[in-house]
Amino acid sequence: MAQARAGLSTTRFAGARAGWSAAALLPLAFLGLFFAWPVLAIVSLGLREGGVISALFAGETWELVGFTLGQAAASTLVAVVAGLPVAFVLARCRLRGLGVIRAAVMVPFVLPTVVVGLAFRTFWPDGGVLPIVLANAFFNVAVVARTVGGLWAHTDRRAEDAARALGASRPRAFLSVVLPALAPAIGSAAAVVFLFCATSFGVVLVLGGSRYRTLETEIYLRTVELFDLSGAAALSLLQFAAVLAVLVLGGVARRRRETALSLRGREELARRPSGGEWYVVFAAFAVVAALLTPVIGLITRSLSTRDGWSFAGYAALATRGDRGTLAVTGLDAAVNSVRTAFDATVVALVVGVFSAVVLVGLRRAGGRIAEVLDTALMLPLGVSAVTVGFGYLVTMDALPGDFRTSPLLVPLAQALVVTPLIVRMVLPVLRAVDERLRQAAATLGASPFRVWREVDLPLAGRSLAAAAGFGYVVALGEFGATSFLARPDAPTLPVVIARLMSRPGELNSQMAYAACALLMVVTIGCVLLIERLRVPSSGEF
Repeated sequence: MAQARAGLSTTRFAGARAGWSAAALLPLAFLGLFFAWPVLAIVSLGLREGGVISALFAGETWELVGFTLGQAAASTLVAVVAGLPVAFVLARCRLRGLGVIRAAVMVPFVLPTVVVGLAFRTFWPDGGVLPIVLANAFFNVAVVARTVGGLWAHTDRRAEDAARALGASRPRAFLSVVLPALAPAIGSAAAVVFLFCATSFGVVLVLGGSRYRTLETEIYLRTVELFDLSGAAALSLLQFAAVLAVLVLGGVARRRRETALSLRGREELARRPSGGEWYVVFAAFAVVAALLTPVIGLITRSLSTRDGWSFAGYAALATRGDRGTLAVTGLDAAVNSVRTAFDATVVALVVGVFSAVVLVGLRRAGGRIAEVLDTALMLPLGVSAVTVGFGYLVTMDALPGDFRTSPLLVPLAQALVVTPLIVRMVLPVLRAVDERLRQAAATLGASPFRVWREVDLPLAGRSLAAAAGFGYVVALGEFGATSFLARPDAPTLPVVIARLMSRPGELNSQMAYAACALLMVVTIGCVLLIERLRVPSSGEF
């Protein structure tokens, strides 16, 4: 009898694994059609033209690689150092205004890249390496604070207290006890930050100009302006190899972090800081103040003109700019941004939530395809948006109705960027759902879909709403692929900002800063709403 039950259990386990593996083919098919196919088409086109090998071994190529990795490493270091005090405050301190701190840290991460670039140009009009590093770090402090803070909130204080009781100073206790426990989270956060910084586009384009270029901006230059497809293909191959290596390292660190979380006891209650902890709190507030400085500077710049304070830039958004710079008015572009971001969020939610459900099922069933799917979902974050955008123009005419003219082209490109972020927010919450609840519902005759609807969805509802809001603001500010795919008669607001800044005239400049301020206000509002909806310590962002 026992053997029969064991055999039946094994059969059910294998059936569940086969079912989840079949379900994983759907998001993989989506990635294959709208990501892998366009990227491979561009790479193969460059290979057929020849010159890839010579481009790979050119000295200029490796100078680009060196600058890309160097600025990414420096930005990652700054982000980690700045993010750790904030992580401590969010995870361990009981203070008033923590919600404001969470929102203030999160706002930079979801701001459009061109907005951040212009914000830093108010302090460094000529750009340079330092503003590039600081701007990239500005974006990613939230990743460190969220990821490290999520684990820090679960670490046991008793080991640190024991070290202090044995005579260790507070810094030594941190270095010998706390830091090793946080290492998986720090490694995971650093890998993600490095990935974002290495593929930064808008920031380097605005602050680097023609003097400082990364692989991302060089791919754009060679594809759009020089039409050097072989050189762009060579750089895309290098970027893809670097991204894949970072994703593998990040995946290892992420699994170690998840294991560390599962081994800890219940979450420790936060307490009021004492003694030397106040220095860390002051450092965290200094970081928050530094993050708010470019935001305040940008809003101030949008209201200042040669003649003093004025709303001229905001009023000019109802026009097409100085001497008809734009094909549409700024307000038309804003409406188009709202509509496009909504479509992208819907697509990303469907694909992202379904992928998260499949990943949870695969992990429970022991399917190895889970790692393949998880890595594949993260790849769009690290591959050149320009490569994807140009690949759409090369391949999408093969789909019925010449998909290159479809209004869904830009939303699909934006959804590729948003989907991995939604997966990373929703996946930890779905994994935390008690399996016994699901088993009880199944025992009572509920189908798998009804189990998800009646058990998982109510428990994860707040996180799903937060993920939707988060995805929306990211799509609203997406610039890389959108700048390449948006038609002149249907641009988004970030594309309009970049166009206004590329044309001379004080009115165009004022319009650009006013549009940036509007995007910033919408972003801040969405972030405040997300903070009210999200589950504490859920997700990586």
